[in-house]
Amino acid sequence: MIELTAAQVAAATGGRLHADPDVTVTGAVIIDSRQAAPGALFVALPGERVDGHDFAARAVSAGATLVLAARELDGLPTVVVDDPQEALGELARYVLATVREGGDGWPKVVGVTGSVGKTTTKDLLGQLLTPEVSGEDAIIVPTGSFNNEIGLPLTVLRVTRDTRYLIAEMGADRIGNIAYLTRIAPPNVGVVLAVGVAHVGHFGSVEAIAKTKAEMVSGVVDGGSVVLNADDLRVAAMAGQVAPGTALRTFGTIPSADVRAEDISVDATGRARFTLRVAASVAPSAGQTADDGEQRADVALQLVGPHHVSNALAAATVALRLGVPVADVAQRLTEATARSPHRMAVTERPDGVTVIDDAYNANPDSMKAALRTLAVMAGRTRRSVAVLGEMRELGEGARAAHDEIGRLVVRLNIKQLVVVGDGAYHIHEGAMQEGSWGSETIFVPDLPAARSLLDESLEPGDVVLVKSSLGSGLWELGDHLSMAQTNKDNNK
Repeated sequence: MIELTAAQVAAATGGRLHADPDVTVTGAVIIDSRQAAPGALFVALPGERVDGHDFAARAVSAGATLVLAARELDGLPTVVVDDPQEALGELARYVLATVREGGDGWPKVVGVTGSVGKTTTKDLLGQLLTPEVSGEDAIIVPTGSFNNEIGLPLTVLRVTRDTRYLIAEMGADRIGNIAYLTRIAPPNVGVVLAVGVAHVGHFGSVEAIAKTKAEMVSGVVDGGSVVLNADDLRVAAMAGQVAPGTALRTFGTIPSADVRAEDISVDATGRARFTLRVAASVAPSAGQTADDGEQRADVALQLVGPHHVSNALAAATVALRLGVPVADVAQRLTEATARSPHRMAVTERPDGVTVIDDAYNANPDSMKAALRTLAVMAGRTRRSVAVLGEMRELGEGARAAHDEIGRLVVRLNIKQLVVVGDGAYHIHEGAMQEGSWGSETIFVPDLPAARSLLDESLEPGDVVLVKSSLGSGLWELGDHLSMAQTNKDNNK
């Protein structure tokens, strides 16, 4: 972060200063006292189980020079605010605006939202844009999914005067979330990937989800760009909300998309190849050009799952808008790798078992995509095993959604289904109802039972998918299965 005095922090957040106004924050902004280092600013966030105020003294003793808190803390340099979380957002907004004002509009912010694909698209964008800049802070790409009212400001606060690009993942579980995040970090390029049923339990309807994602369209800076998925009808409809003077670019597989994929094929490893086709009005430089001025290039993704074609197209559209040539976009997409854990992470174990760990998150759309990838990777010669947990925050439609997944498992001819936990039971029930399944579907109550079952039953050649919402905890099982053979060998 840029250096700020305590007086500047107080002014930016509307706080009351209980510290020397000239005390300077020279380090990172943190919410975990264990990360405290000299010059840090510690934000004391209240939580359900722990209160950050109880750890402020520890952060200061480790070198933090200032605390942002909801109350005065005896003997500690503090800026007191009504709501530390809201103040965190205001501080991030101030820092970004200050850097942009002094840097002729830099850094450029790319905001990415959607019911699925945000993190992968964000990671791809980092790999497409990094070669365009130089320097440690030139591009900021958050690790994992720092996409909410806390994670987004913390990401923004990493900005320095050397930053050229900030890739901001923006998630939502309620109407108004995206509008709030775009006020903190107004995007130069705003991307909407898809409208699905993730968090529908909070929103109440898919229409409300679409309304929230559309907040990205109105959140871009004047003269900015909006990038929309032409294959998603709800997203494509947002084109009508694009303001005059804002550029619109679309991506997808339909012929009218500005940036599209054709001749898509998927190999036995689940990786997709396609021809990237870019309309003449979009491409920033010459490449392999057709008679109509369209540019083309071949892409072979290393990411596992054909659904990543859409994420790759979204990232490509942004990179093209920011001036990266078509040939470079295609080459960098081909070289790009998975950067965030538990997202279609493939491990080839020494015993011949292939583990697909996609247990970071799950909703009906991503669950279906992962299951189809499992079926492709297993093919006709290997046994496919789906280990599935609960998809959370689906509201009244949760039972039907889980039942549908169970039925899809049968239709895809997945050979073994293991359903983990009561919240996912209706996946097991749906599979039982769809086909005359017996031992092909197994319900286990918890992670230890699943771990024991799989350790005993997995065989060389099996392809096993582990997927659930993060709160269901199957990521622990993904870690275990990925390391299982290594651990066995080490214990011999």
